[in-house]
Amino acid sequence: MRFWERALRRAGVALAYSEGHSPHPRLSLAAPLAVGVTSSAELMDVLLSRRIAPRDFMHSVSAQLPAGIDVMEVVEVGLGLPSLQSEVRWARYRVEGPFAGGPEEAHSAVERFLAAESIPWEHTREKEVRKYDIRALVRELRVDDAPSGSYALVWSCAAITRLPAGQSRVVAALGLPEPAGIHRQELVLAGTSPAREAWRRAGRFVE
Repeated sequence: MRFWERALRRAGVALAYSEGHSPHPRLSLAAPLAVGVTSSAELMDVLLSRRIAPRDFMHSVSAQLPAGIDVMEVVEVGLGLPSLQSEVRWARYRVEGPFAGGPEEAHSAVERFLAAESIPWEHTREKEVRKYDIRALVRELRVDDAPSGSYALVWSCAAITRLPAGQSRVVAALGLPEPAGIHRQELVLAGTSPAREAWRRAGRFVE
């Protein structure tokens, strides 16, 4: 968040600030990443104090970004619409890690997981034991291509705020080694908000 605050300030866009003794820019990521997780699918709400055409915003901000971080799209939305955080429903991840077994073993582990009606799971956090059905949190799961001596999985799961286990817990439930890399490929929004659809049809700021 500090990175985006600095980039937006350098870009000279008119950020809106919170009130109170320590005002801060009104920015909000749809689903903040855990430490060590990479992504190519981040979404963020940015509130401005005055209007700017999306193409001008994109041009100004992109000029302040280092290699490897790119703004892919900018869309104006109504102030009364639900926040991105409340609209996130699913996320798609790709995980990979070392694996001494063959591809057929990884496929078998995935088939067993998907065939199960439920997989009770628990873990302890700050002395509190949390219990849940980890199977219910995963919508799609498949084995992806991986180099020899490793595994790779792609799955869609409940939004990160609804996944108390974290991605490594799903891997553990499959009986596979701890992942060496976790990458988020996509965030899926609810897409059913009448207000959001009405804004898309008629309320978008004309460039």
